[in-house]
Formats: sequence, C-alpha cells, structure tokens
Amino acid sequence: MNIEYTVQIWKEGNQFVAHAMPLDVMSSGDTPDSARMALDEAAHLFLVTAAEEGTLEEILEETGYELQMGKWVSPSWVAIERHSVSVGA
Repeated sequence: MNIEYTVQIWKEGNQFVAHAMPLDVMSSGDTPDSARMALDEAAHLFLVTAAEEGTLEEILEETGYELQMGKWVSPSWVAIERHSVSVGA
C-alpha cells in the first residue's frame, strides 16, 4: 500500500523540522535532506505500527484520506499560506 503525504520543512535554530501533513508526523535533522529522510522513516514506522494495531483505516479517515477504487487518496491541498495576527498592545 502506498500512502502519499505533503511535507513542510522549516528551520528552528540549528535544526530543520519536517512535518508530514495530514498525518501530523514530525522529525528533524541537521539539513533539509536529513530532516526529510528522518520524516520518511518516522511516517513509515507510524503507518506500519497503525496497520499492525488495526487502526490504519481509522487514522487515514480521521486525517482526511478517502478510499477510492482500493487506494487511499490524500486530501488535495488548496493552499499553504503564512498568516499573522496581532496580540496585545
């Protein structure tokens, strides 16, 4: 089974953080590539564990995936945007 996900990568201090959306799995590394590779491993382990525990379908449904013709299809991203809000005086 092949599960697609979208990856966001940003820098926090000296580390790069990678986030698999919509699975909400994260990992980090010293470079964007190492963060990406660590995330792929973390996402794989997360999904394999969910399958072994019998919760994979529930997790995929809860995170917006749809079963179409025997394949799990990830949500279509419309936009990834940066917004801000003022807080305080």
